[in-house]
Amino acid sequence: MAKALMGHVNNDVRTASVLAVENSRLRRRVGDLESLVLRLQAENDRLAAAARDELKVEDLQPA
Repeated sequence: MAKALMGHVNNDVRTASVLAVENSRLRRRVGDLESLVLRLQAENDRLAAAARDELKVEDLQPA
């Protein structure tokens, strides 16, 4: 059984370097997406606050 499992694992050095590059690329992409989420959340909060302020101003005006 151990031989079958070890035969499944590829010890090719090129594969390890390819995986390292791919892992680095994916980590960078995750970081980019996390910063995008934070930016969009901040923009959403700003727009929601502006919408609330606009509703307050409309409520104060006479009909």
